[in-house]
Amino acid sequence: MIAVLNRLVDFIETHLSEEIDVTGLASSLGTTEYHLRRMFSSLAGMPLSEYVRRRRMGVAAADVVGNGDLLGIAVRYGYGSAEAFSRAFRSVHGVSPGDVRRNGGPLRIQPQLRFRLTVDGNNSMDTRIAEHPAFRLVGYSARVPLIHHGVNPHIQAHIASLSEAAHLRLKDLSNTEPAGLLQVSADVDPDYTEGSELTYLHGVAVGETTPVPADLDAIEVPAGTWAVFRTAGPYPAALQSTWAATATDWFPSSLWRLRRGPSIVAILDRASDFSTATCELWLPVERA
Repeated sequence: MIAVLNRLVDFIETHLSEEIDVTGLASSLGTTEYHLRRMFSSLAGMPLSEYVRRRRMGVAAADVVGNGDLLGIAVRYGYGSAEAFSRAFRSVHGVSPGDVRRNGGPLRIQPQLRFRLTVDGNNSMDTRIAEHPAFRLVGYSARVPLIHHGVNPHIQAHIASLSEAAHLRLKDLSNTEPAGLLQVSADVDPDYTEGSELTYLHGVAVGETTPVPADLDAIEVPAGTWAVFRTAGPYPAALQSTWAATATDWFPSSLWRLRRGPSIVAILDRASDFSTATCELWLPVERA
């Protein structure tokens, strides 16, 4: 995967003035667009689209400093008008192309990325691969923004709005793995952009043929393979660290890649104040 990401970066560098077909490029590199975008954003700390924009505007800055027509420069880098180009330019550099032409700066240049895998063997990951038949995730869902670190207050508010009776009702419905009350994230932006919206479902897993009560939301999950990561410690910090480590450590050195589907957190045990917890993180995977 590290080699694939570096080939992606090299391709971007030689095609900055062109529309980049990420789907076709991912296929030619032997992976999927979904996995490529998720791994890039996890390791680079920014969405792939943001990296392309930063690099494109960095190279464009050299043309702006010169005497070329701004509309011509805009068209060269894929923008239909000088105004659209100016907005993209300002979003990266903080100033307009006209300001840079007059003053020579300031400019914020995004260096070309280079991915490296460092293996030190200090941290092992408690992981298992599970083949799972089709099932359903049922419960109460809400659209919430993605937050990378710390407690997500929107999810906390959603959970707090549910009564104790609602939680007991869900527990009674659970009849397959992952067991117990689940925290489900679905419809997540492939770039994993912080602030983008996702569907959060607080619910349980039931068999494919289990009837779903009319007042509950449901996500149909096809049969497939799952990588299950077990973690214990401060909540949610330990869980979020494990989630990050799947991208930085596990996927780059494994024979698996992410496939589309919900990610699931099963809370196996927790302190009364939820300061610590033992969890399982279920991620849908396929052979790389």
